[in-house]
Amino acid sequence: MKLVLNGRGGKVGSVLAPALEEAGHELVGVLDAEAMIDFTSPETVLANVRAGLAARIPCVVGTTGWDADAIGREATDAGVPVFFAPNFALGAVLMMRFSAEAMTVLPRAEIVELHHETKLDAPSGTAQATAARMGGEIPIHSVRLPGLVAHQEVILGGPGETLTIRHDTTSREAFVPGVLLALEKVHELPPGLTIGLDALL
Repeated sequence: MKLVLNGRGGKVGSVLAPALEEAGHELVGVLDAEAMIDFTSPETVLANVRAGLAARIPCVVGTTGWDADAIGREATDAGVPVFFAPNFALGAVLMMRFSAEAMTVLPRAEIVELHHETKLDAPSGTAQATAARMGGEIPIHSVRLPGLVAHQEVILGGPGETLTIRHDTTSREAFVPGVLLALEKVHELPPGLTIGLDALL
């Protein structure tokens, strides 16, 4: 597939570019593209997705810290699918799923999310999505330190016991299978916004 990769020189994009080419995709400009991938910043992602909508190409977005819902109506009106996931690591999706299931049994929970010191948004999109899936009012604690990539613990408690569900991303290569899955499915999605890799599994 011919792809635009916004953020090619960034932390995720620099890993994605060779992986996409190795998987048989070709990186091109917007005018020649069949789909767009965006791993940029909260300040630029909206303009990038709007450019994709104007070119009528489906978009796969991994940038967090922006209001994805704002683009939903525009994507519907344009008749173009936009897929957004706060986390493309398959293990992170399972962590969110297991945490929601555990919340039906254990009455209290808190989330600790840990990321590299240059991450712009806090709490992370993954932590917010996890809390929403678990029922909303879950306290979230954010840690930003050098040496980290992306990590999250969901700690659930009940009388006399705790359960910790943890996911660790030690390399951004963990995002590649999820991005490839999204690219495989994005043309089959309905026009408008689809959120979460879980929707594709």
